[in-house]
Amino acid sequence: MRSSKRILDLALVVILSGVLVIPFSILLVVMLVRQGLPLFYVAERMKGVGQPFWLWKLRTMTIAAADSGVSGGDKAGRITPMGAFIRRARMDEVPQLWNVLKGDMSIVGPRPPLREYVERFPDIYAAVLQSPTGITGLASLHYHATEERLLAACRTVEETDRVYAGVCIPAKARLDLLYQRNWSLCLDLVLIWKTGTGILIKRFFKGYRG
Repeated sequence: MRSSKRILDLALVVILSGVLVIPFSILLVVMLVRQGLPLFYVAERMKGVGQPFWLWKLRTMTIAAADSGVSGGDKAGRITPMGAFIRRARMDEVPQLWNVLKGDMSIVGPRPPLREYVERFPDIYAAVLQSPTGITGLASLHYHATEERLLAACRTVEETDRVYAGVCIPAKARLDLLYQRNWSLCLDLVLIWKTGTGILIKRFFKGYRG
């Protein structure tokens, strides 16, 4: 699985980097003018049990000294106007091409979890993280909107954690393991295509019309 998947990842990193370099550079300049530094959000994630790495994203929220856990409705007020646009277009994930190039992630796979959830649910993640973590994936495509809706309704850190740990983690794990059992390069290409057409394009124009 890993050798052919790695070749596909590197080929896509080269292609996407060439396509995105100009619009992404323009976006960074606009971000610098509109919301200042830092431009990037770098946080620890896990690519395996006991295997942390630093995940890169564009910064879409105001900086908080003590920020932890997943993002729910309790953090919604920190999303900047520029950050809301970036999230709709999913451009905040583009820096993770660097993680893919380094070998920390794949283009397709389960989303890399926080250390605290790997330590709380070792059996789940010991199985899920047999697959390389990814920028997009089966769970991302088919559960992202549901997870977003559930977490948006949470008003405290405790409620966000309770919903994420009790509802979202098991639901995503089932999809991630389904992907793992049925993996093929063809499946990865289908999921990449669906990400491009179903999330990037449709969500961008939905936000634009709104």
